[in-house]
Amino acid sequence: MEKIRETRKEKKKKIIIKVLIAIIVTIILFLIAYKANDYIILGKNKTTNLVINNKNVTLNLRKDIIIENDDIYISKQDLGNFFDKYIYEDKKNNQIVTTYNNKIATISLEENEMTINGAKKETYSHAKEISNTIYIPIKELKDVYGIETKYIEESKVLTIDSTSREQRKAIITKNVAVKSTTKFISKTVDRVDKGSYVIVISDDKGYAKIRTENGKVGYVKSNKIANLVVVREEIKEEKQIEGKVNLVWDYFSTVANAPDRNGEKMDGVNVVSPAFFYLDSNGTLQNNIGTKGKAYIEWAHNNGYKVWPMVQNAGDGMLQVTSEIMNDYNKRQELINQITKACVTYNLDGINVDFENMKQEDKDMYSRFIIELTPRIKDMGLVVSVDVTAPDGSETWSLCFDRHVIGDVADYIVFMAYDQYGASSNKAGTTAGYNWVELSLKKFLNTEEIDSDKIILAIPLYTRLWTENSSGEIIKRSSVSIKNIEKVIPNNIEKKWNEDLKQYYVEYKEGTNTKKMWIEDEKSLKEKIGLVNTYKLGGVASWVKDMETENFWTFLAETLDF
Repeated sequence: MEKIRETRKEKKKKIIIKVLIAIIVTIILFLIAYKANDYIILGKNKTTNLVINNKNVTLNLRKDIIIENDDIYISKQDLGNFFDKYIYEDKKNNQIVTTYNNKIATISLEENEMTINGAKKETYSHAKEISNTIYIPIKELKDVYGIETKYIEESKVLTIDSTSREQRKAIITKNVAVKSTTKFISKTVDRVDKGSYVIVISDDKGYAKIRTENGKVGYVKSNKIANLVVVREEIKEEKQIEGKVNLVWDYFSTVANAPDRNGEKMDGVNVVSPAFFYLDSNGTLQNNIGTKGKAYIEWAHNNGYKVWPMVQNAGDGMLQVTSEIMNDYNKRQELINQITKACVTYNLDGINVDFENMKQEDKDMYSRFIIELTPRIKDMGLVVSVDVTAPDGSETWSLCFDRHVIGDVADYIVFMAYDQYGASSNKAGTTAGYNWVELSLKKFLNTEEIDSDKIILAIPLYTRLWTENSSGEIIKRSSVSIKNIEKVIPNNIEKKWNEDLKQYYVEYKEGTNTKKMWIEDEKSLKEKIGLVNTYKLGGVASWVKDMETENFWTFLAETLDF
């Protein structure tokens, strides 16, 4: 009897152990499924899952997706998170403004209408405000974002695919369970029948990551798929300039004609930026192209130079005029339409936006102008470059630029690395000291977080001759082109090299006055141009044509690391 009791106890103990093991395995399987939440489809609950480009981003949604009849609404916050971080509510016109790649669109909060790159279009629905949240019908933006959308009601999944991305499909060769991971124990997220089509996301180490017809993402063994075909090729954006940009500005006043450059060639230069466009006192775009400007464009194209003319807001009284344009969506669009029309009319390759002397409080609205201008220009296959000053300086000269946004949106941001001590300075100093240029560049790269290959470093082909009286006061400042420096400095004046500035410095007496100059020459410019190679920048720009020495362009081409 005693042995029988012990045998029963042992059996009971084994049963308990088996139950405990089963419970532990169940818990482990639950934890594995929980950790695989990238692939969990919420099933019978009310939340719609969102899969963008084969990734389940449901957990990143800030607001629920709203589905009304055939209309699918996504919140403005979520569109900003997934597609357009610069999406903007234009309260004056009661509309939403969104940009993406080469499209800018407005969608009304009142009427079933929208515009895409300035062209009006009727819609089936419009944006709406629900519980203090703006919702936008995603289907209406398919041409703006370049997407395909599909709502799968059975699995409550909304899929969004970018039409510019490659898509591959295959056939399932056997009834198969789709797993959340490639691990031995993993959750089944879907089941697929033999002969079904699936989207193949990746195929590695014996497992294929797929998306099923239900919109669910998971893994099957690679030997369970066949007939893999590319159903959509990837569309890659081609750059207009391969390699580094070598730009030269060609400046002439608004009342002057374009120069006659026939017979001239500039070794290594691939972009010219003539001073063609400017705003008048009414904020209207004007030009001084004329017959000679057309001949200039023809000369440039015949020599293989792209033409990115300057668009300037220079002149007295332009501070307020510029401010009024920047703060009004309709006025911004009017100017943008004038610029795009001019690009077509004159067969241009891009533009160089050179807006200076702006209000600090207009910084964000100037960024809006660049955000809204860039898609229109890119839609024509042209280039947008934007000039900015060094990060530190006065309100209207430096603090009026959001360099991070400009550098993010435009094709190129041009750092005008000169006038460290400019025409209004009360102290004599260098036009562009090496240490100042490099420090500013590091701020562009590290503080402003701009991609290095989008930064063009602009160098000066001039310096300044400063005249101080016996009290040390500045009484004269004269710009001197690098080709004329040796003509200005008297003979037998000692030049002293400054290692920090990487420039020669001269100082001499003229009567009771003292003359000072920090010299720009091939040696100093070579040091600054070297920063383009060191920091892998997008290129170099030179201010300004006709200030250069005889062999400067050959020197520049050889110094740049093409």
